[in-house]
Amino acid sequence: MGKILFFKVSLYLDILCVEVMIKCVHDSYHFGSSGELAGQHVDQLIQFFNVPTTVPDSAMGGRGSVVKKHFEGIGSVVIKSYQRGGFIRHLVKSTYFKWGKTRSQLEYEILLKMAGLGVNVPEPVAYAYQGKFCYRSWLVSREIKQQQTLAELSCVDEGRTRTVMGKVVDQVSLLIKNNFHHVDLHPGNVLVDSNDRVYIIDFDKAYFFGGSRKRLWHKYVMRWQRAVIKHRLPGILIEEMSRGFQRNYLVD
Repeated sequence: MGKILFFKVSLYLDILCVEVMIKCVHDSYHFGSSGELAGQHVDQLIQFFNVPTTVPDSAMGGRGSVVKKHFEGIGSVVIKSYQRGGFIRHLVKSTYFKWGKTRSQLEYEILLKMAGLGVNVPEPVAYAYQGKFCYRSWLVSREIKQQQTLAELSCVDEGRTRTVMGKVVDQVSLLIKNNFHHVDLHPGNVLVDSNDRVYIIDFDKAYFFGGSRKRLWHKYVMRWQRAVIKHRLPGILIEEMSRGFQRNYLVD
């Protein structure tokens, strides 16, 4: 009953958000960054917030669409815009009701937290949003060069996949030890660069998990297995994940 009520309230707010956006004038852009963004960088970023984006063609690519650009003084970055899923996407594609921090700010802060814990994540550069009661938002992070997803790698190089899976397990173990739930960890959200360094991406909706580590470990394993089976990826991804967790078995 509680879940049904929450869904109805959430849907009502989303529809209200659509109506408000139709009627209101767009507010100015708001930025947040741990460093200083020069005025020229802000202006350039805003230009790219409104250009056509690249939506991942893989079913495991997620809903976030991205633009990759190089900025003098910053380097190569990935600009991620937040896109809706589910039925509501037919009414509104990228606008959210503002209740506290924006999704881009939350993910920006999580990336900083994860990096501090030793988890390999894209380096966050800035977050931005536009709107007051309803908003669109973007996350700017440093581009990881010469990379491919673990899902892509597993389909072409079994030996290399087995090698990097040990590193993936180590990274996920760090998340579990710190009681952090990624919520959507699958081979499409793991990047592998040319030096076999692995990075975990897409921390949108991630949160601190209040349950036991054993339960969190189970959630990660189940989500990983569902994704591998659903997208018909090589079984070694499940095999190596299970073997790695048996080796690094985590207890409370």
